[in-house]
Amino acid sequence: MTESTPRTLVVLRHAKSAWPDGVPDHRRPLGPRGLRDAPAAGRWLREEGLVPDTAVCSPALRTRQTFELAAAQWDAAPQAVFDDRIYAADTGSLIEVVRELDPAVGCALLVGHQPGVQDLVELLATGNGGEAMARLRTKYPTSGIAVLALDRPWRETVARTARLLDFAVPRG
Repeated sequence: MTESTPRTLVVLRHAKSAWPDGVPDHRRPLGPRGLRDAPAAGRWLREEGLVPDTAVCSPALRTRQTFELAAAQWDAAPQAVFDDRIYAADTGSLIEVVRELDPAVGCALLVGHQPGVQDLVELLATGNGGEAMARLRTKYPTSGIAVLALDRPWRETVARTARLLDFAVPRG
């Protein structure tokens, strides 16, 4: 991968979680709908040719499960890195995570939480993003997937340096 090779950042909000009594937020598992939707997200990524070279996830149980179920739909899944900065992250923390991606990576998956994932996509995207951005701004639901194209190295990621290519919400 060269400095000028386009990169793709896929931003996935975790699938629908359960709310069991007495369970701390970071230990909440996926609920029944999430267990159906996470594999659907993985299938959508495969069908769109967006199987990532690397994945960075929040360490929360629901994001781990989302990644595992999505990745099970791919012929070859990358090893995920679980980064504490993604849990309850603001855009500054998320941009730092993106900037630290390996320069050799062409397609990266970030699995996180609201409102951070939506704020990140809105911050990075240039222009108005068209119909995909309108849908994303209306609601970034669980299992929502934003696909961004970046024309610069990861380490140079700043506001308004990506194009929003798509926004999808696969359901199982």
